[in-house]
Amino acid sequence: MASVSKQLLSGSTRGQPIKVVATATAGTTIHATGISATIMDEIWLWAVNSDTTDRKLTIEFGGVAAPDNLIEVTISAEGGLQLVVPGLVLVGTGAAASTVGAFAATANVVLICGYVNRIT
Repeated sequence: MASVSKQLLSGSTRGQPIKVVATATAGTTIHATGISATIMDEIWLWAVNSDTTDRKLTIEFGGVAAPDNLIEVTISAEGGLQLVVPGLVLVGTGAAASTVGAFAATANVVLICGYVNRIT
C-alpha cells in the first residue's frame, strides 16, 4: 500500500513563498524530486503577483523544452493566489531528479508557494 507525506517545496525556505527572480530559462528552482523513479511527487503550486500590471509566468515542469515542458499563465496584478499547477505528478529518472522551475516577464514581482504530496 502506498503512503503519502506532505513535503515543503525544495526551493522554499521553511515553507515561505519563492520569489521568481529569473526572466528567462533556466528559471528559478521551485522544486526538485528525489532521484528514484518509483517515488512520485504530486505538486501543487499557487502564484501571486505583487505588481500593478498582469505578468506572464512560465512554469518549466520537468524540463525546459518548448512546448513539451512549459506551462504558461498570466498572473493577475494584485489578484491574490492563483492556482498554476493543480497536483500534477513528477518523478525522478532513477539517476537524477526532475525539476520544476519558473520565470516571469518581470523579476521579483511573482511569488510561488505550495507543497508536494510525496507518494512512496
